[in-house]
Amino acid sequence: MKIIILGAGQVGTSVSENLVNEANDITVIDNDARLLQDLQNRLDLRTVEGNGAHPDTLRRAGAEDADMILAVTNSDEVNMAACQIAYTLFHTPTKIARIRDAEYLSHPEIFSQEAIPIDVIISPEQIVTDYIQRLIEYPSALQVLDFAGGLVQLVAMKALKGGPLVGHEIRELRNHLPGIDSRVAAIYRQDRPIPPEGNTRIEVDDEVFFIAAKQHLRTVMGELRKLEKPVRRVMLAGGGNIGRRLAESLETRGFSVKLIDHNPARSREVAEHLQKTIVLLGDAADEELLIQEGISDTDVFCALTNDDEANILSAMLAKRLGARKVMSLINRGSYVDLVQNVGNMDIAISPQQATIGSLLAHVRRGDVVAVHALRRGAAEAIEAVAHGDANTSKVVGRAIEDIKLPRGVTMGAIVRGKEVLMAHHDTVIESDDHVILFLVDKRHIPDVEKLFQVSFGFL
Repeated sequence: MKIIILGAGQVGTSVSENLVNEANDITVIDNDARLLQDLQNRLDLRTVEGNGAHPDTLRRAGAEDADMILAVTNSDEVNMAACQIAYTLFHTPTKIARIRDAEYLSHPEIFSQEAIPIDVIISPEQIVTDYIQRLIEYPSALQVLDFAGGLVQLVAMKALKGGPLVGHEIRELRNHLPGIDSRVAAIYRQDRPIPPEGNTRIEVDDEVFFIAAKQHLRTVMGELRKLEKPVRRVMLAGGGNIGRRLAESLETRGFSVKLIDHNPARSREVAEHLQKTIVLLGDAADEELLIQEGISDTDVFCALTNDDEANILSAMLAKRLGARKVMSLINRGSYVDLVQNVGNMDIAISPQQATIGSLLAHVRRGDVVAVHALRRGAAEAIEAVAHGDANTSKVVGRAIEDIKLPRGVTMGAIVRGKEVLMAHHDTVIESDDHVILFLVDKRHIPDVEKLFQVSFGFL
């Protein structure tokens, strides 16, 4: 697929890295020659220096025969203009734009073929906000991901001593929870994947990924560890787009929220916008301020500023002062790997990894409706829709045990209409089923895509 990416910033770079690895023809446009040179030194792609909203720049990037344009610059206006020009002058089939301003997003009628022709709108800040909110709602989890409109969730947890299933074989889960169906999709032991067979024994400190219907999630989580108390008190560091959105969402759900920001103008603006959140002007790494505001009674502390170092330091300080759980937003991938190995940081959140799936879902071949990056991008979970019949499809009309899945690929669940079915060896896939798959090795993505592509002759 020939794809033009506007913007060589954090989002654009992350998308480029993923798409180049999947044998796409990528061209990146940016005004910053230094960023483009860095990309070319690391990745096999073309770069064009210039304004991505200018017709000549798009033409030099090959817009005349591009399949897709991803406009992910820091400017909403540039992204919108680029999609408009790509549609009008070059008839680009698929146009995806990053839109950050909530004022634009509150008027969906703007983004139509008759107005600004954008096919898919991506709001990284909202995606990250939703991601963090799920972690706050399930404080025992390392990762919580939605599939099929939230009917099914994939959860990553660390198995701890005392969990009913810890030390037992996976097949015993059915005996422990006879009225609930769930599926272990993957196990990582000391960072190495362990095939989840029925006789696989779950050990202490295993990182376990399991799939369950949303209403059964907490019950299944209780099999791997003693569940933490529900979160009531949340403290946020940073009143930017993510901090403000998260505070607004949490306060409407009944959480007690405090938000700290060092910028007087922004603090005043956030305080006027929010209804119940207590907004504090100060430094989130100020030990005296944290103690004064009750950090020892805080259930979750989230560091959400644009400064990685400030986030890491304030989160570690909050943990030392007694916060039950701390999370930190970290943009640099090397920092994410570093702090994940530090004992007093509970969760390092990479906005790039949280966002990338929403973009990849529109690049995948076959009908892929959701993609989520797992384990800092090393693994992936996919929601694909099965089409066709037994003659035109490699999966429809076949039991899972008869489908030739690539090594390390697991079918976890199937959503049929509103019904959630766990994927067992004798489960037969039907047309229009939404199938959730877990891939330990991303190199097998093309093989999975081929499974869900309908052969010639399907109408």
